[in-house]
Amino acid sequence: MTKQVKIDRGTGVSVWRQISEWLRAEIASGAFVAGERLPTETDIAERFSVNRHTVRRAIAALTADGILRADQGRGTFVASTPINYPIRKRTRFSEIISSQDRTPSGRTIGSGQDEADALLALRLDVPPGTQLLRIETLRVVDGAPVLVATSWFEAERFRDAVGVYEATHSFTEVLKSGGVHDYERKESRISAELVEPQDALHLGIASGQPVLVVESVNVDQDGRPVQYTSTRMVAERMQLVIES
Repeated sequence: MTKQVKIDRGTGVSVWRQISEWLRAEIASGAFVAGERLPTETDIAERFSVNRHTVRRAIAALTADGILRADQGRGTFVASTPINYPIRKRTRFSEIISSQDRTPSGRTIGSGQDEADALLALRLDVPPGTQLLRIETLRVVDGAPVLVATSWFEAERFRDAVGVYEATHSFTEVLKSGGVHDYERKESRISAELVEPQDALHLGIASGQPVLVVESVNVDQDGRPVQYTSTRMVAERMQLVIES
């Protein structure tokens, strides 16, 4: 924070609004950057010689404007501009993020083999009990986690899926390993739910925060389902754009 702070109590402008405008100016100047946690309400209150209620009102006003965000149990942070994430026939995470002058990255956080239950069998159009390979991933943009995803593939067709993904971090390459050189999104089902504890740890958000859930099916050139994915996105960091 800047060292010199002046609150003028004789201007007719409320103290909380002056503090709010000071915080707004600090953020605009780069003193606080997107994703950075603000000092505590107590620290700010001591700096201005006011009570915490006054500071809380200033912060609430900036939160309502989308400039700040409050993470339960973690503090108040400078809000990042939401990432536009188009839902279209060709949906590729790295391409989407790079096109917005941001840096995508990610890693595998789990993998395994499952038998297709009723839902997985329906989405992948396979008999129940079919052996599937599961890959769990964490996706990051500019160093901040934005989503976790779980993808399933037919084990017989994509037997090297886990190794290929760990080597390339690309589902396009995974599908190529099974002879799928082009694919497109058949459908996306969008909903919202409260984050699961394990996902909350990976995403760095408090338990009970909302996440966007996108269930998607990718198909090959013949229209055969080749990948089913359940993606959980941090609601305040991602903005879904439905393209027709």
